[in-house]
Amino acid sequence: MPTRRAVLAAASLAALSRPALAQAPWAPDGPVRLIQGFGPGGTTDIVARLLAPHLAAALGQPVVVENRPGAGGTLATEALVRARPDGRTMMMLNNAFAVTAATFRRLPYDPLADVVPVTQVATMPLVFLTPSDGQLSSVAALVEAAKARPGALNLGTVGVGSTQHFVAEAFQAMAGIRLTHVPYRGTPAVVLALRQGEVQVVVETLAAVLGQVREGAVRAVALSTAQRFPGLPDVPAMREAGLPEFDLATWFTIGFPAGIPPAAVARIQAETARALADADLATRMREMGLTPVGSDQATAAAVIRRDIQRWRDLVVSAGIPQQE
Repeated sequence: MPTRRAVLAAASLAALSRPALAQAPWAPDGPVRLIQGFGPGGTTDIVARLLAPHLAAALGQPVVVENRPGAGGTLATEALVRARPDGRTMMMLNNAFAVTAATFRRLPYDPLADVVPVTQVATMPLVFLTPSDGQLSSVAALVEAAKARPGALNLGTVGVGSTQHFVAEAFQAMAGIRLTHVPYRGTPAVVLALRQGEVQVVVETLAAVLGQVREGAVRAVALSTAQRFPGLPDVPAMREAGLPEFDLATWFTIGFPAGIPPAAVARIQAETARALADADLATRMREMGLTPVGSDQATAAAVIRRDIQRWRDLVVSAGIPQQE
C-alpha cells in the first residue's frame, strides 16, 4: 500500500506534467491601443479598424485604433517603443516603416531591435498609372518614350521618401530610364495632375485609386507585384510587362515593443490568422485591393529586414538624399 509521501509525490509529478495547453492563453489585462502613423481614412487606418473588432472579441478587451500621424510614421513608432511591453500597445506598421529606416539618418529608435514584428496582416500592390486617353498604354510604351527623351516625362508621387517614390525609383533603375520626379501632397492632387497632363505617369497604392481605375478616369498599365490582382484581371503584373525581377508590394504588419512576452506574440498572431480566415473580412479586404496574409512571426520579420536593406541600397544607388 503506497505511503502518504508517495501519493503526494505522484500528485506533484502529475501537476508538473500537465500540458501547456491546459493553461489559460495569454490575454491583456485591460484595453489595447492599436496605434498607426497615418491619418484617418487611409489604407493603414482602414486595415487597423477592420481587424480591431475581431481582436477585441477574441481577447475580451476593447482594441482602440489610435492615429498618430507625422514624419512618415516615425512619431507613432516612437510611441510604440516607449510603451510598456505588456501587450496593451501594438502598432499597425506598413512599408513606410522600412522606408524611413532607409531615409532618415537618425531615428529615436532602432527599427530592428526596438520593434517586434508579430504577423503580416495583408499586402497590397502599387499601380502604375498613365492618362486614360494618352499613348502610354503599356509599360513597353512608357519605357520606349522615356528612353527616347530622358527626363522629359514627369512622374508624380505623394512625396519624396514615400513608398510610392521608392517604388518609382526602383522601376527606373530596373528599366534603365530616367523620369522627372514631381512630388504632390496627397493622392487627390497627384491624380488630378495626371488627368490634367502635368505628369505622364503616377505610382500609387492600389486601394487609393481602385475606383478611378475601374471608372476609366486613369489607365492602369501594371501592378508592382508578382501576380495580377483578381479585382483587376486585365492589368498585368510588372513581371509580365518586361521586368521579370520586379516584385514590390506594400504591407501591413502588427508590431509590439521589444520585451513583449512570447505568449503575447503567439496569441496575437494566432488570433489575427483566425480573423483573416473569416470570409466576410477577407472579402472586404480584397474589395479594397488588399490580399489577406496572416503570416507567422518569422516571415513578418524577414520581410521587414529584407525591405529595410532593399531601400537602403536604393538610397545609395539612386542618390536619394537622407533626411535628418
